[in-house]
Amino acid sequence: MTVIDTQIVTVGVGPVSRDDVVAVARHDAIVSIGADALAAMADSRAVIERLADDTVPHYGVSTGFGALATRHIPLDDRKQLQRSLIRSHAAGNGPEVEREVIRATMLLRLSTLATGRTGVRPVVAQTYAALLNAGITPVVHEYGSLGCSGDLAPLAHCALAVMGEGVVRDASGAVRETADALREAGIEPVELAEKEGLALINGTDGMLGQLSLALHDLARLVTTADITAAMSVEGLMGTDNVFAADLQALRPQVGQGASAENMRKVLSDSQIRESHRLADECPRVQDAYSLRCAPQVAGAVRDTIAHAALIADRELASAVDNPVVTLDGRVESNGNFHGAPVAYVLDFLAIAAADLASMSERRTDRFLDVSRNHGLPAFLADDPGVDSGLMIAQYTQAAIVSELKRLANPASVDSIPSSAMQEDHVSMGWSGARKLRRAIDGLSRVLAIECLTASRGVQLRAPLTPAPATGAVSQALGVPAGPDRFLAPDIETAVELVKTGGVVDAAEAHTGPLN
Repeated sequence: MTVIDTQIVTVGVGPVSRDDVVAVARHDAIVSIGADALAAMADSRAVIERLADDTVPHYGVSTGFGALATRHIPLDDRKQLQRSLIRSHAAGNGPEVEREVIRATMLLRLSTLATGRTGVRPVVAQTYAALLNAGITPVVHEYGSLGCSGDLAPLAHCALAVMGEGVVRDASGAVRETADALREAGIEPVELAEKEGLALINGTDGMLGQLSLALHDLARLVTTADITAAMSVEGLMGTDNVFAADLQALRPQVGQGASAENMRKVLSDSQIRESHRLADECPRVQDAYSLRCAPQVAGAVRDTIAHAALIADRELASAVDNPVVTLDGRVESNGNFHGAPVAYVLDFLAIAAADLASMSERRTDRFLDVSRNHGLPAFLADDPGVDSGLMIAQYTQAAIVSELKRLANPASVDSIPSSAMQEDHVSMGWSGARKLRRAIDGLSRVLAIECLTASRGVQLRAPLTPAPATGAVSQALGVPAGPDRFLAPDIETAVELVKTGGVVDAAEAHTGPLN
C-alpha cells in the first residue's frame, strides 16, 4: 500500500492514491520505493531474463512492436531494440505540457513498475524516483498520444530522459540537455534491457494523471459554485425555501442534497433574505431556474465527479502493460492499455463543467438586467450611462462559456487507425484530458466573474447586511463599489481566489466545513 506523509510518498506494490498524485505533481513530495516493490520487480525480472534466450519469440522481449511484432530480434540487437523504440516513439510535437502533468505521469508509470507485473529491473524504477526527487522534468509535447497502446509519445519522452537523452527542465525550470542535468544531479542514465522500453510507454498514465488532478480541482470548484450560486440568490432577492432538506429528500440524488445543504449554510442569517421572507413583501412566486435549480445542476456535477473518481481509483489500482508478467509467472499479451474507461469520464467531466459554467453565466446576466435584477442599477454601474459597470465582465464570461461548450464535444467518440491497422481503434483519452484541463480553467474564471458580480449586487443591497458567509467572501475579494475602474485586475483577483480555494475558505470560516 502507499503511505503518504506531508513530505514523502512511498510507492509499493499497492496503488498510489489521487492525493499522492497531487502531492508529487504539485507539491514536490519526495518519492520512495518500498521494499515490497523492489522484491516484486526483482522476481518478475527473473521471469523476463529466462525468456530472453528462448528460441520462441516473445512480444516485447525478442520481437518488434505493433505491426512489426512478427520480426524476431537477435540477442545482440536487443539493447538497440529498446533504444530505438524509445527514440522513435519520442515523437511529440506542439506546445510543452505543464510540469505538474509530467510529474503525475512519471509517478503513475513508476507506480505500475512497482507492482512487479512489468518485468523491469528495480534500477529503472529507482531512476524514475530519482528524477522526480531532483525536480528534473522531461520536456513533453501536446501531441503524440492516441490514448491506446499507452500514452506513447509523452511516456517515450519521459523514458528518453531516463536514458540520459533528449531535453529536460531542471529544478530551476531551465531547459537543459538531459545528460548534463542528470550528471549534475548525480543520476546515472539507464541502459534499457529486454522488455523495459515497452514497459515504460505502455500505460494510461498521462490521461490518468490529468484525471487525478482534475478531480482534485473540480471537488473545490463545485463547492465554490454552491457558494457563488448562494450569493446570487441572495443578491437577486431569491428564496432559499426551495433548498429545504425535506424538498431535496423527495428526489434522493446524493449530489443534489449535498449542494442544497451547502447553499442553506451559506445563506444562513442573511438580513437580505429575511427582508422579503413574507409573501406580502415578495410578489414573486418562483425564482428562475438558474437560481431555483442550482443544487440540481451542481449536484449532478458532484455525482459525475463521484463516478469519475471511482474509475480513476480503479485505474490507479491497475498494472497496465503489454505484455504483462502474471502473478503465476506467465508473460501474456493483453489489451489493458486501451484508455476507454478513462477517456469516457474525462469527456463526461468536460460536459459537466460546461453546464455548471453555463448556469453560472445565466445568474450573472440576471444581475445586469434592470428588468430582472429587482431594483439594482443597470449593469451594477455606479452611474449607468456614464459608467458601464460589469457589462463587459459578462461578455468575457459568455466567451468562456461558449468555449467550454466546444470543449464539451467528446474526444472519445473519435478514432483514427494507426500502426498499419494493427492499432485500429484508439481512445483519444489524452486529447480528452488536455481539453478537460482547459475546461477547468474556464470554469474557474466563469465562477470568479459570478462571484465578483454577486458581491457587487450584495453590496448594493445596503443597508441590508448579507449572510456572514457571503459577506466574508465579498470582503476577501476586496473590490470596492464606486465608479468604473480597470476591471481586468479585479477579475484576475477573483480568479486567483477561486483557484486557490480562498472563496471556500472565506465561507467555511462562518459555515464550518462544506460538502
